[in-house]
Amino acid sequence: MKEPTTRIRRSPEQVRAAVHQAVLDLLCDPEGEDLTIPAIAQRAGVNHTSVYRRWGSLDALLADMVTTRLERDSPLKDTGSLRGDLLAWAEASVRSIRTPQGRALVRAVILSMPNHPQDQTERTQHFQRRVRSIEQIRQRAIARGEDPPPVEQILDQLIAPFYVRTIFGIDLPDTGYPELLVDRLLGPAGAPGTD
Repeated sequence: MKEPTTRIRRSPEQVRAAVHQAVLDLLCDPEGEDLTIPAIAQRAGVNHTSVYRRWGSLDALLADMVTTRLERDSPLKDTGSLRGDLLAWAEASVRSIRTPQGRALVRAVILSMPNHPQDQTERTQHFQRRVRSIEQIRQRAIARGEDPPPVEQILDQLIAPFYVRTIFGIDLPDTGYPELLVDRLLGPAGAPGTD
């Protein structure tokens, strides 16, 4: 087990980054230490009360960490077309999921699911940041005269397959998987009304 670091005064963003990294470290730790706020705080070198004060619950912390990492590792680029934007995002997602940290993010998504529906609010707020990003892709496409599918369809047909395969331990195909998913969502490239 990693020795706790000495606590020094850090900015809120430094604390946030240290806590997020501690979560990833614990998720990737082969010794499988329990993922608890006290263990995360110890690994991050912060007081556990600071973690509770900032996030309120482990669910909210995990949702914030996952969303922040996704925004950093799988940015939603403007390539000039809906197909290009979605393909770039899918390719970045595949690259991320193939890393130990990416698989840890998938675990964190599962672990962040609250036991009671009434506990869902804070977690949902964090994941809504990502949904708003998908909506931005859609709005750019509409502004270009394209006809994008609804957000729910993008989630179901483009995002969900990555998570389902990872959760069930099914390897992602070595090549062509992002293109296959985008083609299923939008129709084959070059088909009328798909670009």
